[in-house]
Amino acid sequence: MTNVRAAEVRRALEALPAETSFGDAPPLGNVYFPQSHLKALHPDVAVITGMRGAGKTFWWAALQKHAVRELIGKRYERSGIRHNTELRTGFGPLPAIDEYPTKDVLHALLEDGIDARMIWRTVLAWQLAREIHILRQQGDWRARVSYVRHHPEEIDRIFAERDAKLADEGRHCIVICDALDRSADDWRTMYRIIRGLLQTALDMRTYRRLRVKMFLRTDQFNPAAIGDFPDASKLLSSAVKLSWPRKELYGLLWQLLCNAPRQSERMRELIGGGQSELLTADDDGTWQVPPALVFDEAHQREAFHAIAGEWMGRDRRRGFPYTWIPNHLGDAEGNVSPRSFIAALRAAAEDSGQQYPRHECALHYESIKRGVQQASRIRVAELREDYPWVDRLLQDLQGATVPCPFEDIEWRWKQNKTLTRLDEDIEQQEVKLPPRRFAEGAEGVRADLESLNVFQRLHDARVNIPDVFRVGYGLGRRGGVRPVR
Repeated sequence: MTNVRAAEVRRALEALPAETSFGDAPPLGNVYFPQSHLKALHPDVAVITGMRGAGKTFWWAALQKHAVRELIGKRYERSGIRHNTELRTGFGPLPAIDEYPTKDVLHALLEDGIDARMIWRTVLAWQLAREIHILRQQGDWRARVSYVRHHPEEIDRIFAERDAKLADEGRHCIVICDALDRSADDWRTMYRIIRGLLQTALDMRTYRRLRVKMFLRTDQFNPAAIGDFPDASKLLSSAVKLSWPRKELYGLLWQLLCNAPRQSERMRELIGGGQSELLTADDDGTWQVPPALVFDEAHQREAFHAIAGEWMGRDRRRGFPYTWIPNHLGDAEGNVSPRSFIAALRAAAEDSGQQYPRHECALHYESIKRGVQQASRIRVAELREDYPWVDRLLQDLQGATVPCPFEDIEWRWKQNKTLTRLDEDIEQQEVKLPPRRFAEGAEGVRADLESLNVFQRLHDARVNIPDVFRVGYGLGRRGGVRPVR
């Protein structure tokens, strides 16, 4: 690769999207379809789970875009999504009081003794019939819930008539819910809310064309807490987890580069290995990466090493970029967030341009390491936002080296009075969604961190912390990526 071409690739990598899963629907060229995600999109799949950054909010936003539904229907008929599939929002990351109740409204209704199932039944009735029904005359969510509660037969008829019309038209109506972690500050309330939504989703299964689809974080998917009602297993057993195996991460990268705002033609030439027929353009001008470039890891590896070089150092003993990057971005189960993956490559490109502008490849191996450091900072910020208590526990481990015996970690927590201070904050209700096993002491907290894939229990019972968390929290590891100081 010439220096000129390396600079072009670098600029394309620098232009990779900084945020891929929040708010507005994505451009069509950025829509990529991993196999597990296609299964999750089917109308009959009610529960979709995934780690932070796995794509839950991405699909919540993307499915609301008609052009995306049209693309799915055209390319993936088995997904069950069609261009005329109707999408309504039942809850989401953006406040929309006219569409669904906010966290405070939900809390007030629950405090009044209203069953969570009745609240969600009202949300569905509002979404399906607000334009034509007396519900439109009800001024707020309390009044709407009261009306639905006292007119059960009338609401059932609304659902039945809406379902019959949809069946005649040969299409589905799906009410989608996301960001349910923002619906409550404590686990008991959140589980009540999710349980009620599951009950409502099960109610809709009696109809042919009315469906509910919810996106849950993996820690929210607790069958014992949310599935203790008849026939809950019918929904929970068919839940789909959004996964990102290595080949799908690189498939996403090719998709984004082929449709990059800069040097997209050069990228298509590079990825296709000079064979332009391997890439296909849709009528709307977006380029799609064919399955051969996703499932053939040998071709992926060759294409990526043309960008990043063959080794993570001066020889093969340091590892290979194609495998090294995902290996250092995975959690304790090896799950990699595509957001972290793209962030690492974008940061590596920026650093390569600044530190190694004449390097023969677009990415220098030292810049890749610093890109992983930046991705770790982002992942730590996300963890801090989702679980402030995890941030406190890991902040007090700064300077430690892993893997290590759990006793070493427990000693640091005792020295810093970490659990004592956390207990005081929990008592004062200053901690959102605290550790569920906190009453069991340090071992209980360890179990909670393991369930979040932040701690990894090794075969000899020592604790390891994956690089994607370790680096950002300033913890050491012999031979590993340097921690952020």
